[in-house]
Amino acid sequence: MTIKEVQEKFGIVGRSKAIKDLVDITMQVAQSDISVLIYGESGVGKEVFAKAVHGCGKRADKKLVSVNCGAIPEGILESELFGHEKGSFTGAVDSRKGYFEIADGGTLFLDEIGEMPLTTQVKLLRVLETKEFMRIGSETVTKVDVRIIAASNKDLQHEVDAKRFRNDLYFRLKAVSLNIPPLRERKEDVVALIFHFLQLYSKSNNIPEPEITPEALNLLTEYNWPGNIRELKNAIETSIALNRTGVLSVESFSGLLEQNYKTQEFRNLPIHVDRSPDSVDREMIYRALIDLKKDLIDLKDLAYENNSFGNSGNDVSPKEVIPLDEMEKKAIINALNFTKWNKRRASQLLKISERTLHRKIKEYEIN
Repeated sequence: MTIKEVQEKFGIVGRSKAIKDLVDITMQVAQSDISVLIYGESGVGKEVFAKAVHGCGKRADKKLVSVNCGAIPEGILESELFGHEKGSFTGAVDSRKGYFEIADGGTLFLDEIGEMPLTTQVKLLRVLETKEFMRIGSETVTKVDVRIIAASNKDLQHEVDAKRFRNDLYFRLKAVSLNIPPLRERKEDVVALIFHFLQLYSKSNNIPEPEITPEALNLLTEYNWPGNIRELKNAIETSIALNRTGVLSVESFSGLLEQNYKTQEFRNLPIHVDRSPDSVDREMIYRALIDLKKDLIDLKDLAYENNSFGNSGNDVSPKEVIPLDEMEKKAIINALNFTKWNKRRASQLLKISERTLHRKIKEYEIN
């Protein structure tokens, strides 16, 4: 298969050199049984590349078993991996195969392997070296033929130095390493991913594919995506689910991107192509509402600090102190009037959930 065919078959979306180089390496290592260690931040698509390594190799017709080592409690991880015999511990009412036996002849993908306890790491190393193990409570050796692909969002060399990961297991696993760069380091892939997820969601939900404005594309491209591809996918799906116009604009992603990014960078991005007086007024009101909400939060923090530390020695008149509930009520009324009582839009402007907005309207008897 070509690089393009592999990308299409396994859903590896991207046109950056980094992604194409990774696919090329994937195709090369897939033909052997060598262990592969995949590095990358959470959400970059490590499991997608694990599926590609398995699917391009000679074990493609066998099982690929995925195990998230960080999601299984330490006390039962060993049983999950190697199985157990009936009565070997409290609750073991039946004999059970572990993931190694289930994946026999195929591939075992150990995600977040950096979370694996040291005691389990010892047994994993033995399986890798001898291809045999014993179920918990068993006296019989079980032989397996399993290819191992591991993944981690941690620097395993750092974990080795900190004595949290075995040095011998680390070198046994890292025969070949695939380092998947975060989305912020390959901006050229963002647009391709956006249209991929737009098409995917529309097809799976049997709805027309929405349009997306150039300003929204610019916003999403410039965003740093700390949650990587997973965050981008969620943002696209949520924006479509909440959209009623069939066009995704900058406002469609309000409240979906991280707060620190929006407060620092959002104002510098284009919001509307139309620069008519009405458009400018709307933009100014929109920003003012955001500032009001931020100021309200700051005031609450300041009030808390003053109350906590007893700062009563000031020259502020009590008449100058506006109760927080009055400010909050006023902000809500302004947002509702501005959006003509579109509660979904108003909640986005106020940076609160629609459920919270409904509760506040009832609480303040706004009508």
